[in-house]
Amino acid sequence: MSWDIVIFSSKQKIRTIEEVDKELLVVIDFNIIMEKHFINIIANQNQRKIKGEGYVIDYFVDTEPVSNKVFSLYGEAALFELVKIARIYDWQIFDTGIEEMIDLEHPEKNGYGNFQKYLRHVLKNTGN
Repeated sequence: MSWDIVIFSSKQKIRTIEEVDKELLVVIDFNIIMEKHFINIIANQNQRKIKGEGYVIDYFVDTEPVSNKVFSLYGEAALFELVKIARIYDWQIFDTGIEEMIDLEHPEKNGYGNFQKYLRHVLKNTGN
């Protein structure tokens, strides 16, 4: 199971997901930017997988520029890699684990612990 986050490109400082102003979203080509920053991308049709030390970032390419993108993360270090890029491009990250925006200055306060607890619960209840 993956821990999912959503990255937004927006002119608005998003405090909660409910207050996203669609008019202020900025359409960009995430695919080009990801390829610029990661040399270890494995392509399989429209799926991309970035494997780093202790993490994997999984996502699907878009056929046209978009304002937000879902990334599936494996390992907490994956988030920190994306935070580095988010700071450069002024992106904002929504953590589905805690249903809150990530503080890019303190990304260690994220939902990875919640995700791990949920994963242990699921595995325990499925007999794995």
